[in-house]
Amino acid sequence: MTYAKDGRIARITLDRPERGNGITFDMPRELAACVERANLDPGVHVIALSGNGKGFCGGYDLVMSAEQRFDEGGAAAPGGPLDPRVVLENHDPNETWDPMVDFQMMSRNVRGFMSLFHSDKPVVCKVHGFCVAGGTDMALCSDLLVIEDVAKIGYPPARVWGVPTTAVWAYRIGIEKAKRLLFTGDCLSGTEAVTWGLATECAPRAELDARFESLLGRIARVPVNQLVMHKLLVNQTVTAMGLHTTQILGTVFDGVSRHTREGYAFQQRAAEAGFKQAVRERDEPFGDFGPSTFKG
Repeated sequence: MTYAKDGRIARITLDRPERGNGITFDMPRELAACVERANLDPGVHVIALSGNGKGFCGGYDLVMSAEQRFDEGGAAAPGGPLDPRVVLENHDPNETWDPMVDFQMMSRNVRGFMSLFHSDKPVVCKVHGFCVAGGTDMALCSDLLVIEDVAKIGYPPARVWGVPTTAVWAYRIGIEKAKRLLFTGDCLSGTEAVTWGLATECAPRAELDARFESLLGRIARVPVNQLVMHKLLVNQTVTAMGLHTTQILGTVFDGVSRHTREGYAFQQRAAEAGFKQAVRERDEPFGDFGPSTFKG
């Protein structure tokens, strides 16, 4: 992850393109540190969040852990046995699973993602290529989303082995549309994301940067004090609706989903055939092999 100041804009960029910007154990804490840095800089008016490479974020980097391929000595490599998403996936299903240990670890990731929501200053996220699984936590916790028209955004792990921990889908698009996506694990295109009210605007890849920069520039003209007040005013409507309580439930359920009979079967298949193959088999009946084959 990189941080750079560009006039009144603070730019936070996910920078693991060789791994689809997959989320590691450290990334949410690095994200929160970058957001705090921008908030403490009086010269920053708006935060721009984006990703390097062929897509924004393919979710948690789970290939090593799901396939039980750790570095020598079992050290906590990215996605390894101390990764909070998968710490307890690699034991016998008859052994005891402590849901509160799982919750403690995953809730730290939620706090990292929610630093975008709680940021004093507005966060505008640019999505190109794909934004799936855990990657949607960052996009949806941002204030505004500008997306490539043919990009794919969604939560395929809803089919098995995942529940969205930040739980903001219903708050962003309403309960009926959230159920439509989570009951199927389907993705939206960028154009559909705008139609559904998930994204502010979409554009072809050749025009995406210009649209993103135009919006950032307009926000950056507004005094910081005005921006902070407007964000606090709007955000309180969501917090008053019980977002924090919903996130506790979502984070606990995420751990549960990885310890169901189906969750263990998925992890075992990943260990045997490779994580990408397990995901491909999961998604094949739904007719898609796209963004859900990247990582999480």
